Amino acid sequence: MSSTKCNKKPEPGDLIQIFRSVYQHWAIYVGEGYVIHLAPPSEYAQAGASSLMSVLCDKAIVKKEELCEVVGNDEYSINNLLDKEYEPRPIQDVLRDAHSRLGKELSYSIFNKNCEHFVTELRYGKPQSRQVRLVGMLR
Repeated sequence: MSSTKCNKKPEPGDLIQIFRSVYQHWAIYVGEGYVIHLAPPSEYAQAGASSLMSVLCDKAIVKKEELCEVVGNDEYSINNLLDKEYEPRPIQDVLRDAHSRLGKELSYSIFNKNCEHFVTELRYGKPQSRQVRLVGMLR
């Protein structure tokens, strides 16, 4: 898992972990420099502390945007974090399902329907969020 600023080329279906100031945003790489991600209204590059307001949102929109635009000035890594636990779904299914959700407004919850849940469900068929689990363990 190497951290970078838009210079390592991911493969379609790779999970992209973007390191915001106090949390991680997640997207799935779909090729040709683009990612699909679940974006609460305040999730955008350089959002800073205002992006923390996303925890209060109950809806988010599935967007397709350029990887470098979503990353902004932050670091990111290719992080297929559950490959050892689950077999990734066939790439054509991942890409089809990701594109079929574009523009849709989905329910959003920081605890069980966040951007990490969204991309892990696409890649593995199982919604998981390690950062939510980690926060739960710290309590």
